[in-house]
Amino acid sequence: MSTPSSTLNRPHPLLADWAATDGLAWIHIFKAALAAFLALWIAMRLDLPQPRTAMTTVFVVMQPQSGMVLAKSFYRLCGTLVGLVVMLMLISLFSQQPVMFLSATALWVGICTAGAARNRNFRSYGFVLSGYTAALIGIPAAQHADAAFLTAMTRVAEVSLGILCSGAVSALFFPRHAGEQVRSTVRKRFTAFVDYVSKALGGGIERSQIEHINSSFVADIVGLEAARSVAVFEDPDTRMRSGRVARLNGEFMSVSTRLHALHQLMNRLRVNGAAATVDALEPYFREVAPLLSAAGAPVEKAADAAHAAAQLDTFKAALPKRIQATRRALDPSIDLLEFDTAAELLYRFVDDLHAYTLTYASLAVPTHEREHRITRYVPKTSLLAAGASGLRAFVVILVLSGFWIMSAWPSGGTAVLDAAAVIALASSSPRPTQMAFQMAAGTALAAVAGMIVVFGLYPHIDGFLLLSAALLPFLMLGLFISTRPGMMGVGVGYCIFFCFLAGPDNVIQYDPSAFINDAIALVASMLVCSMAFAVLLPTDAPWLRRLLLRELRRQVVTASKGRLTGLAMRFESGTRDLLSQIDALAAGQEDLQREALRWLFAVLEVGHAVIDLRTELSRSDNGSGSITHALHQVAHLFDHPAPQRFDAALSATTQAIDDLRARLDPVHEPREERHRLQRMSSHLHFIRTALLDPQSPLGHLSQREIAPEGAPHAA
Repeated sequence: MSTPSSTLNRPHPLLADWAATDGLAWIHIFKAALAAFLALWIAMRLDLPQPRTAMTTVFVVMQPQSGMVLAKSFYRLCGTLVGLVVMLMLISLFSQQPVMFLSATALWVGICTAGAARNRNFRSYGFVLSGYTAALIGIPAAQHADAAFLTAMTRVAEVSLGILCSGAVSALFFPRHAGEQVRSTVRKRFTAFVDYVSKALGGGIERSQIEHINSSFVADIVGLEAARSVAVFEDPDTRMRSGRVARLNGEFMSVSTRLHALHQLMNRLRVNGAAATVDALEPYFREVAPLLSAAGAPVEKAADAAHAAAQLDTFKAALPKRIQATRRALDPSIDLLEFDTAAELLYRFVDDLHAYTLTYASLAVPTHEREHRITRYVPKTSLLAAGASGLRAFVVILVLSGFWIMSAWPSGGTAVLDAAAVIALASSSPRPTQMAFQMAAGTALAAVAGMIVVFGLYPHIDGFLLLSAALLPFLMLGLFISTRPGMMGVGVGYCIFFCFLAGPDNVIQYDPSAFINDAIALVASMLVCSMAFAVLLPTDAPWLRRLLLRELRRQVVTASKGRLTGLAMRFESGTRDLLSQIDALAAGQEDLQREALRWLFAVLEVGHAVIDLRTELSRSDNGSGSITHALHQVAHLFDHPAPQRFDAALSATTQAIDDLRARLDPVHEPREERHRLQRMSSHLHFIRTALLDPQSPLGHLSQREIAPEGAPHAA
């Protein structure tokens, strides 16, 4: 029988769950409403001509986390200022020539949209605003060129006021910090990776698990970089650790690639019957996972990672001599090249794991020397895909501008400037057609609500308190919709364009025909944008997926020919960034996502080995023409896979290995040079085994017989 106290405690888990989900959503709703009314009140007190612009800005920049608000506000302000300068130039040049002015505006919006597609996070938002602000300020101002400068300045003041109110409310009332998300992600990922290391090196993991784990790692990497880039706006403590978090992200990419490559190689050795090599190295694998523990439990917190780093350092220092002793004890009939390749990968994995653990441990203190050597995440976007986004925006603005000029529609300018905003904003969405259509639906709903407010409520309102009370339920409806899963586009369209249509000004104009015209222009322009996304170079078309997949494969070309300084980080981050884009386009299509993941594994394995090989070559003046030729052929293969190129890459790699082994024979070769040649042979041998892997996406190009799969967990 339950006690009264236990009965009282039952609702607590439900309340905690509500507070962590819908409770946070309601806090965001009330904060956004408070910021909007604050901006509206100040704008009215300052007698700004369009207080609704400040109110609209709040709904544009308001985000659940204060760091996101500050970051978005910063880039919006920068974009607004750039757009202002450009538009004043265009007005001064073409204010008397509407065709030239609108063509130049369309070109500028297209360039900014391409820049938004090329960049990531809120940096892309700065490009969006550079284009949208130019249209927002320029199109109305160009019709009254004599007051263009004053109009532009007041618009900037209204936008800046909205930004300041959003940032202040977000930071002062129930703030949520992106830094907390960063710390949580780093901690959870380290714990998950320790578990993955234990399972992978123990051989007890299925291929489906490997695919799922690596997919989640890619999402964590991209998400952590996004969170880190906004968390730096929040507080000095987060900024002091920002470089180490960026470095941690880079080191995690490197160590996860090493682990996967080592796991793949050991599976290939099992398949090829190299049991003696596997048996000789497996004891070392079993020693690694216990090193990542403290007091018998896996390390979770950064403060506990220092002990694990010290254990890894001791293990790494003793590993070369232990490996050499194991090598000397091997049966003479064993292929030493396979052993050397696996041993080299093991040492590099331990070295990367040690660096990753050290950086994680350094987060426990405010300042650390590892902060000074920052490795930056470098996103990778197809220039052609970004150009397609810019071209689409240019065509849409040009078509709507032409319709405006030919029809002399009073709200034609509204349609043009709205399309400039929607086409750029939706371009950064994974489903831009759906996003633009949802915004159109939200705007249609806002038009109905706006008519009720403007023509039914405003004539009976006197004073700001009554005005706020009348607007509150209508604004909260839009904010509530925006927090519902799958409905964000409807909510965003409603909130922004309710303010645009029905937001109060100091002098309210009651003009039903103008209101209806503007509402039709807004909805129509969004529908045109939605159709443009669906018909004009559609973002979900197979050609774009193929283009991104080719860009993913071409990362091996970058590894083969790119500048070595910082190449590893550019390669790692760019490869995973491309996969995240392909995943977004192929959402719900598991076959396409699995194919992209197979290519990710192949590109990471071969590309990493290519970078290691080039690094070894750069340390000696005595290069090898056969190695350079092999790298060229491998890059040629990944650039455009074909059976002939596969045979050429395999033949060139085998020839380079033979040349290196021939140079290893003379006893007069210096010891350090001999070790360097062994490492280079190992890298080439790993590339060769990766090419011959039957589970690789290149496996079907091989004309040779491949041994049947061995262990059931082979990946």
